[in-house]
Amino acid sequence: MKSARLLAASLMLALSVPAWAEPPADIGDSVEALRQKIGAVGVSIAIVEDGRTTLARGWGVRKLGESAPVDAETIFQTGSTGKAMTAAALAVLVDQGKIAWDDPVIKHMPWFRMYDPWVTREITIRDLLVHRSGLGLGQGDLMFVPRTYLTRKQTVERVAFLKPKTSFRSAYAYDNILYAVAGQLIEEVTGQRWEDFIREHVLRAGGMKNATSDSEDRFRIPNRSWPHARLSGALRGLGPQQALDERDELGRNGAPAGGLALSADDMAAWLKIQLAHGALPGGGRLFSEEQAKQMWTPVTPMPITELPDSLKPAQPMQQAYALGWQVQDYRGHRIIQHSGGVFGSITRVVMIPDKNVGFAIMMNSEDSGMILGLTYELLDHYLDQPDYGWTTKWQDWFEARLAGGVEFLKQAKASPAKVGPSLKPAGYAGRYRDPWYGDVVIADGAKGLTIDFTSTPRMAGRLKHWQYDSFVTEFDDPAIEPAYVTFALDADGKVTGVTMKPVSMIADFSWDYQDLDLKPAEDKK
Repeated sequence: MKSARLLAASLMLALSVPAWAEPPADIGDSVEALRQKIGAVGVSIAIVEDGRTTLARGWGVRKLGESAPVDAETIFQTGSTGKAMTAAALAVLVDQGKIAWDDPVIKHMPWFRMYDPWVTREITIRDLLVHRSGLGLGQGDLMFVPRTYLTRKQTVERVAFLKPKTSFRSAYAYDNILYAVAGQLIEEVTGQRWEDFIREHVLRAGGMKNATSDSEDRFRIPNRSWPHARLSGALRGLGPQQALDERDELGRNGAPAGGLALSADDMAAWLKIQLAHGALPGGGRLFSEEQAKQMWTPVTPMPITELPDSLKPAQPMQQAYALGWQVQDYRGHRIIQHSGGVFGSITRVVMIPDKNVGFAIMMNSEDSGMILGLTYELLDHYLDQPDYGWTTKWQDWFEARLAGGVEFLKQAKASPAKVGPSLKPAGYAGRYRDPWYGDVVIADGAKGLTIDFTSTPRMAGRLKHWQYDSFVTEFDDPAIEPAYVTFALDADGKVTGVTMKPVSMIADFSWDYQDLDLKPAEDKK
């Protein structure tokens, strides 16, 4: 029989070793069954427990209509989950003593400007990452959504013309554009493009051997997933899956906000580093313990979205944004997580620090109900919770949301006022300019009025009269979100300005048409 002292020591040792849970025993069959039921194209999942990869595999295919399977090395576009990697790249520079989180941005980019001169002086590197600058939700995203002619530096220069929606540091509003500023700052400090610095100092240094930060690198990798979406219904998200043109991607000027591609193996390596607070599995560190703490420390409180009763357990009591991560509670545990999405691909990265567990789910389609269902099924598994039927509940919620969006469109189409337009088509034609976006050209031709967003390749189409002096876009590219275009006239019937807003009430926030303030251009360029 053990002595009391030895028994106590044994119990303490047992308690200090994290419980080994293992992934759900039926995960292979259940994910495949769900994928087929929903009609998703491909799925990849990585799970890390106690510093070990316990799952890294794929289901489905890389591209619709082809047989090449998704596996642990298939790279997926991971969207805004890459914000945490841009933060990690900055953490490397903090450890090197080249920057500090609370340095004013203009210390390293003297030419950088925000709309307000006081904010220009005060905004720090930390502020770039935590969505409290005063900009509105997704403000400025049309500078890289859906594509762009702009360089990153040109984009950052145009931030000066983004008029804030709230006062500085007073409210949370998710943005992408200031991560583009962070990427430009990395280049200003190091002399390396964001793409090159993050590849060398984060991806390769962290053991992410398949991951890419540059489009051309991604296109050279045979084992890559294609983006897919449902575009043929009344709203995006309805209709059968179709493969998108993988080269028709978001502008690379915004890549520091979410332009990376990773495999399940890469995600496992990233999760190990995060859960080890910057330590590398083979020894050494990617970033220091202090920077790991900084990146997980909540900074900006986030409003909590009210969820229906069926999803209530997923509603946190508190949540906040840290440096590239969202921190919240779930069933009494702290969760570090972030979602990501680009056209045709979605991702979710989640960690439960007190369980030393993390997982990532990547999909090459836009089936958000499936990815959220899998997320909460895995959370409940590792938190030893009973089955709640999350996949069905989330899928039902998204289907109801789409149905509501369709009904809204039906009602809108049925009720326009049969008034207007006030002018002949030629009266609306002209070049209109917004200080941050650039020029939008409206022309009167054989097919009637047309619209062309000149900073964005192939963002053009017809304008169809709606009511009064409002028109609706019919873009040549069906993947572009339609918008209402409204002309303001003076007493003499001359156009004094143009405003826009998305047609759909559930359009992605990155279609920030409402932030445009177009005025007749004074020159002929």
